Amino acid sequence: MYQVGSFLGDHWKEWNGRFRDDIRAFVKSDPGMVEEVASRFFASPDLYGTENLGPEQSINFVTCHDGFTLNDLVSYNQKHNWENGEENRDGSNDNLSWNCGVEGPTEDRAVEQLRQRQIKNFFAITLLSLGVPMLLMGDEVRRTQRGNNNGYCQDNEIAWFDWSLCERHADLHKFVRKLVKFRRELSIFHDGHGLSLTELLHFARIEWHGVELFNPDKSNDSRSLALTFRGASEAFHVMANFYWEPLDFALPPPPRRSPTGWRRVLDTGLSSPEDFCLLADAPPVSSERYRVGSRTVVLLATEMQTPPPQHIPILPGSR
Repeated sequence: MYQVGSFLGDHWKEWNGRFRDDIRAFVKSDPGMVEEVASRFFASPDLYGTENLGPEQSINFVTCHDGFTLNDLVSYNQKHNWENGEENRDGSNDNLSWNCGVEGPTEDRAVEQLRQRQIKNFFAITLLSLGVPMLLMGDEVRRTQRGNNNGYCQDNEIAWFDWSLCERHADLHKFVRKLVKFRRELSIFHDGHGLSLTELLHFARIEWHGVELFNPDKSNDSRSLALTFRGASEAFHVMANFYWEPLDFALPPPPRRSPTGWRRVLDTGLSSPEDFCLLADAPPVSSERYRVGSRTVVLLATEMQTPPPQHIPILPGSR
């Protein structure tokens, strides 16, 4: 029985299968996903916004030990489980995968670039979402099971870890390491400690946008979304475009307490090392609009200065 959202209470933390399915569908450009993704991005309040549960109730993941690896999720439309000896009947048929135009390995450079970008998109959304991120070992270096989505019975190269992938996909590995470090330093994942998800979202300063500011497009045909979040120590602006053409997003003005203005931390459409820059090294963005490439996630961020302390005058005779 599929009962995601039903295992509530302090003793349970739950793999959020709705996060997996909705993010897979959004990244592969399925229609009608914008409103669902907005909920998944902030720890799924439709599932966990009750009983004073914290945001850590939601374990956010796109891949796990069952099913496709992340590389295979963007490389195969169908499962390829023939080597399991069950005539390809085993394993799930509903993978919400997309091969980017070619089934399986390819020498087509454009297809490979798109697959690399889609993998970075999945990592970016998972690691920038509120909740607890869970990553499948090997996804950070594009481990493949050759399209097998039920490889538990294979004690061979299908299931083994190929350590040469660490060198072959060092750029992706570096991207993921930097993104993990950046997440660990964001105040949104620390300032709300002890608050329930409902309380945290009540006090959070979140603004939703589409291509235009304060105008998110939640229609069935929409495939883009943007949001601005202002925390205690930093603010960030996320733009996700899963339309098949570039879109020009309007940018909000940087917060008044920002000493530098917006900086481009992440753009999955760029090659390494420009695809991710630590905030101190990130290039400034001063324009009023930003062109987000097709099927691309962009993150702008800025540090926030601590507001000066308020001096309360001491009345005569008081202490």
